[in-house]
Amino acid sequence: MNKDDDAPIAALGAWRADGKPAALATVVSTWGSSPRPEGSHLAVDGEGHFLGSVSGGCIEGAVIESAREVMAGAAPRLLEFGVSDEQAWEVGLACGGRVQVYVESGALDELAARIVAAGRQRRPLVVVTRLADAARCLVTTEGVEGGLALHDAALAEARERLLSGRSGRLESGPELFARAYVPAPRLLIVGAVHIAQALAGMAATAGFEVVVIDPRGAFASPARFPGVQLSDEWPDEALQRLGLDSATALVALAHDPKLDDPALQLALPSELFYIGALGSRRTHEKRVQRLTEAGLGDRLGRIHSPIGLDLGGRAPAEIAVAILAEIIRVRYKGEA
Repeated sequence: MNKDDDAPIAALGAWRADGKPAALATVVSTWGSSPRPEGSHLAVDGEGHFLGSVSGGCIEGAVIESAREVMAGAAPRLLEFGVSDEQAWEVGLACGGRVQVYVESGALDELAARIVAAGRQRRPLVVVTRLADAARCLVTTEGVEGGLALHDAALAEARERLLSGRSGRLESGPELFARAYVPAPRLLIVGAVHIAQALAGMAATAGFEVVVIDPRGAFASPARFPGVQLSDEWPDEALQRLGLDSATALVALAHDPKLDDPALQLALPSELFYIGALGSRRTHEKRVQRLTEAGLGDRLGRIHSPIGLDLGGRAPAEIAVAILAEIIRVRYKGEA
């Protein structure tokens, strides 16, 4: 779950745990140039404190006022706003649009806890809400739970959104809104080398959670990687602890079989969406031979090597740009 999702939901849970009234506003439909995408949250407490955004600023006041009414006992409500061209310009848009925001204040305690827990465990979750009465169910990879029963078509759509991470109204049931919570993209870098120093910062700027793994303390040091999560475990130990899910990419940059090979042996059978390994074609040929002998010959096509898009650069930072560009391309467009 990314930071935009995490903060309002975590605040909602904390307020409820402290016994405070709280409400949750969610963008459920947009038309034209909307400041915030479907699924964006705004959490409000009984004192008017709020976290998150549903418009970039132009309708928050009205949404907060409605949240206060819902917290006072009013039924959940669906609000619709037309964002004028003038308002849109003020919040950084070229033209106006319309947005629908759903405001509720029911039994959100357990919901918030489940969403936060799923984020910590890097497990995808879709919350399907019936906008007429706030009845809901939770769809996970394990199944469906909750009081809202979904017909087959709606359930199939919800499961598709579990994979895609897209929030929105269900086509098979426009009265149903599916909010997808998926793990934040993560990049695991094996080998705290010079390229990794540039790549870690670039990937973090692009929204990835970054972990640099290298048992060589002189390489994986806070002085060389300020602000970056570091692991001094051997790669196989670190990867088993961290887990290898479908929202994670791995790059092996150590250029040392003692570090790269154990990581690749775990990565190849996993759900990782990207696997890359640094090295020349001759280095990769030797790597292929070793991994084939390890019984992974049928999976070697997953490795991107030479790593990165062919941008022509040779400096460490230029190679890092090429690697990150390829990771982003594969994330959104799949394997070339």
